[in-house]
Amino acid sequence: MDNLTKIVRTEISRQYKSVRQFALTVGIPLSTINSALHNGIGGSSFDTVVQICKVLGIKALSDDSAFYLTDDTQELLTQYAQLDSYGRHTVATVLKVEAERCHDAADTFSGQAAAYGGSFTSVNMPTKNAADAADALRVLKARDSLENKE
Repeated sequence: MDNLTKIVRTEISRQYKSVRQFALTVGIPLSTINSALHNGIGGSSFDTVVQICKVLGIKALSDDSAFYLTDDTQELLTQYAQLDSYGRHTVATVLKVEAERCHDAADTFSGQAAAYGGSFTSVNMPTKNAADAADALRVLKARDSLENKE
């Protein structure tokens, strides 16, 4: 499944109760929407793709790009651009931890703590102990800062 189809499917699920409700809202037959979601949005007519994306608030960065922006991601990128280097580092660290958590959600919780200066500590634990993993990161970070002071 291509990226645009995945994004459309996700946005329909997030914004509407059902594909049927979305089809009624956008004014496209349900069979057309189902076919596009099953076979890929790219196989639909240009007008249909534009109409679907417009209603869902999806914007293409360029006509040949495999990356598309929703209103939420565009707002996040705008806010990110306004951050100083400390804020960008903080967001990047949290984003990395959360992406790993979601990617490895079935198996383990991976956490990393990095001070702005670059000091770095990590921990891997079963997901049922995610709170324990966060506590372990705090302890390791505190221990690391004590060792650095000595």
